[in-house]
Amino acid sequence: MQATSQKSFTIQGSSKTKTAIEKFMTVVFFVCGITAVAAVIGITVYMIIAGSPAIAKVGPLEFLFGSEWLPTATEPKFGILYFILTSIVGTLLAIVVGVPVSLLTAIFLSELAPPALYKVVRPAVELLAGIPSVIYGIIGAQLLVPLMSAFETAIFKDDPGHTFTGGANLLSAVLVLAVMILPTIVNVSETALRAVPREYKEASLALGASHIQTIFKVMLGAARSGIVTSIVLGIGRAIGEAMAIIMVAGNVANLPLPFNSVRFLTTAIVSDMSYAAAGLHRESLFGIGLVLFVFIMVINFFVNILLKGGSKKEKG
Repeated sequence: MQATSQKSFTIQGSSKTKTAIEKFMTVVFFVCGITAVAAVIGITVYMIIAGSPAIAKVGPLEFLFGSEWLPTATEPKFGILYFILTSIVGTLLAIVVGVPVSLLTAIFLSELAPPALYKVVRPAVELLAGIPSVIYGIIGAQLLVPLMSAFETAIFKDDPGHTFTGGANLLSAVLVLAVMILPTIVNVSETALRAVPREYKEASLALGASHIQTIFKVMLGAARSGIVTSIVLGIGRAIGEAMAIIMVAGNVANLPLPFNSVRFLTTAIVSDMSYAAAGLHRESLFGIGLVLFVFIMVINFFVNILLKGGSKKEKG
């Protein structure tokens, strides 16, 4: 009887301990969630407060659609249209170049790679993710830019009106960005493909589809949400990159043409922040940051709509 009583007391004590731990962890999770939300709200409020005065002083139309950036001139100009266009075009081109390579690499790793080759390729992709962005910039400046300069010279050697950039141009920046977003898209896409239930693949093969048909007709569709998420993360990496791009893009406010030296929104902030005195020039840099912030938020908004629309379509 006494042993039964002690056992019951032990069980009750254990149950109370588990309940207390569960309540404590619930509070911890709640605090972490609130912290994350508060951080987003705080950053948003700060960017609006810091960036909107310059936009208001210069004028939204002049600031967003002006093509001249002359902050230190006698009559300063603060037009960032070329920066916006360069960020949009450069990011889109990097996605066009990088996504197919990344997605095919993810398919190879998840479905086709022999174990021995997987052990070589997988660590190589992970190593790319761990390389600091400034290293990409140094390698791009030392290897890619000279090659691009030779390529540019070969194409425009008979064009007296062409302004040679020495290889530091939009095309060099796009290639560097495409390599930089590759590990992010590969890692997330591979995880999404591996998460697809094997029953999908087995059913497709049982109906007579080949392995490749199953991958492109079934697996990619089932993993679409994760793949789109990986592309969004790649876009975020491409848009937010500065250190590598400033070394290979030429850092000149120009139209985003392939062989033009260009300046992205991020590189505009980095290159001017070191010497921008307090006043409208410095406030304008925060204004550029606000535009960049809104740009990323808009992309996330439309991607979420796309994912929800696709999810409803699948359920329907």
